[in-house]
Amino acid sequence: MIDKQPTERESLEIITSMINRTKDRYMLGDGNILLIWGYLTVAVTALVWILLALTHNNAVNWLWFLIWIVGGLATIRITRKHDIRKGMKSYSDKLVSRLWTAAGCSGFAMTALCLGFAFSGIDSWSAMFVFALIVIPLAEIAQGIIIDERSFIFGGFTGLAIGFFTVCCIAGHIVLYANWYLPLFIIAFVCMMVIPGHILNYKARHQK
Repeated sequence: MIDKQPTERESLEIITSMINRTKDRYMLGDGNILLIWGYLTVAVTALVWILLALTHNNAVNWLWFLIWIVGGLATIRITRKHDIRKGMKSYSDKLVSRLWTAAGCSGFAMTALCLGFAFSGIDSWSAMFVFALIVIPLAEIAQGIIIDERSFIFGGFTGLAIGFFTVCCIAGHIVLYANWYLPLFIIAFVCMMVIPGHILNYKARHQK
């Protein structure tokens, strides 16, 4: 018996239906993980910026680890509650989850490498800015395409543009001084996570 293969039009209809079902399942709080990481990153960046300006002590940079610690714990807690409320995951839900899991694992690997270099007396922490503004925006753009959410795509491309600028600065041996670079980093995360997170929650609140 030969199974009938779906036509190109039928395949597109299946994909469109899958995206629409995902969007129809928006729930209040879907954007909370983005908001937590966004506001947390903005807050820690602002704190590091202020303390560096006041103390001129580079030990302040260890505060960056608060993002991983607080954000990681909060994500685990919110994800568990969210999965219970949302019930069975769609294919799109699983795809997005695996996408961000891969991004998170990449971040931990990058952090471990930078720590290794630091213990060897080599400062490679600027690579973390590259990760945050290249890998994270690409993951967000991919999610935006999967769920057909333009705020993710626009926010992701904004962060990616700042990421490309960061790479050029590092390649050109331009020092990323806190007084001008950290405000740019804050802008990137507001565009990438804070604004899309609020938009997603707004849509979940007002969807029919």
